[in-house]
Amino acid sequence: MLRYTVKPFSKQRENITLIAAEGWRKHSIHALVEMDVTYARELIKKHWEETGEKLSFTAWLIRCVAKAVSENNTLNTYRHGRRRMVVFENIDVAIPVERSAEGEFRPRGYVIKDADKKTLRELAEEIRSLQNEEADASKEVLGRKLSGFEKFVIKSPMFIKKLLLPILRRNAILKTKHMGTVGLTSVGSVGNIKGWILPSGGLSTTLVAVGGITNKLVMIDGNIEEHEILHLTVTVDHDIVDGGPLARFIERLRDLVENAFELEDLTRKKSL
Repeated sequence: MLRYTVKPFSKQRENITLIAAEGWRKHSIHALVEMDVTYARELIKKHWEETGEKLSFTAWLIRCVAKAVSENNTLNTYRHGRRRMVVFENIDVAIPVERSAEGEFRPRGYVIKDADKKTLRELAEEIRSLQNEEADASKEVLGRKLSGFEKFVIKSPMFIKKLLLPILRRNAILKTKHMGTVGLTSVGSVGNIKGWILPSGGLSTTLVAVGGITNKLVMIDGNIEEHEILHLTVTVDHDIVDGGPLARFIERLRDLVENAFELEDLTRKKSL
């Protein structure tokens, strides 16, 4: 006997459909990269064993991404209208935070303002406060009060959202307010995913999708060693970012990640 349950296609799912469709409009370049996080994870583990403080790996990745973007500002740019682009100085990183509401897990959007100017602990505390925020099914955006117009848009029928979306698409200032300047999604931290995540493109010019960590054999100074390799997908809008700036950003991000940016100094200071 066929057994099944019929569920409504909620406003949340409709909003995700709308966002996904907007992401597919972009001419995206996807770069699938691997980065060695063995040293960074060793420092984080050692710090926890010695002090009892758990440093957030996701917050540290956000710190690294923000630092790399601040040095490659082409990736921190939006189109504004048809003939202009706006290059932002502030690095506002948009992240999804999964929360349970009405019996299902739903991603809630949040923008970390000036992520490049915040310390690892400040980023970790900000994310932790979001995770502890009381779930509210009526909220699609965490961490801030919505204006009357924003509440109207969220609750409005889909045809109104589709009419308003081109305004957001063409206005860089409005877009960065609601979507940040860079996106980061850490799907790999939710489950034991062994590989890359290929996003649809997202709404930001630059999106970093964090996949899983895999143990791999690598050659180090002529010796074969087992290392922890993080899978990252860096997606950019090719209308704005060419291959050269993308390659430079990835190499800078790799340098920061594989050399445990700020972790060595942080753990050394704590142990003194």
